[in-house]
Amino acid sequence: MVRPDKVTAVAEIAEKFRSSSASVVTEYRGLSMARLTTLRRSLGEGTTYRVAKNTLVQRAAEDAGVEGLEQMLVGPTAIAFITGEPVDAAKAIRDFAKTNPGLVIKGGFMDGRALTVTEVNQLAELESREVLLAKLAGAMKANLSKAAGLFAAPASQVARLAQALADKRAEEEGGADVAAAPAEDAAEATEATEATEAAADDAPASDS
Repeated sequence: MVRPDKVTAVAEIAEKFRSSSASVVTEYRGLSMARLTTLRRSLGEGTTYRVAKNTLVQRAAEDAGVEGLEQMLVGPTAIAFITGEPVDAAKAIRDFAKTNPGLVIKGGFMDGRALTVTEVNQLAELESREVLLAKLAGAMKANLSKAAGLFAAPASQVARLAQALADKRAEEEGGADVAAAPAEDAAEATEATEATEAAADDAPASDS
């Protein structure tokens, strides 16, 4: 018979998976409670860092429809459940791991699929959401009605849009010998915006 406390723990972890924008699975061998407390504080209020038994995490993941974590659930496991900006939390975990070898990133989950260790680290390498949005807003100033919608987008999506727009503008400017007139600038910005949106549509759900 399953103990009531385990049933409760599975339900709580499953709800964390459902309500999180992303999660990062880690191993924490040899870390003291004091160091784990320091990590939790560095993650901020938008992230919950929970230590849990692998069997309970696996059951909770199944209940929440989360797939692909099986190979990560080996050894002592703790999961960062992120409800805020995934990039900020990934940076905090990566930076903590650099000075605390006992913390090992094993992967994660975002946008409906499992993330590899490499993808979690790539997510941590992205510029902050504010910086990316500032760059996009400047590049899309001729079409601010479309740019405004990006202010609710996660940094991983904004990064894909920024790269697509930069590639488009570089291609256009490479063949230009003279500066375009203001009206032409507006038209080119609109075309770049549409090309950016098309590139984002073609991109995978998570390309961190």
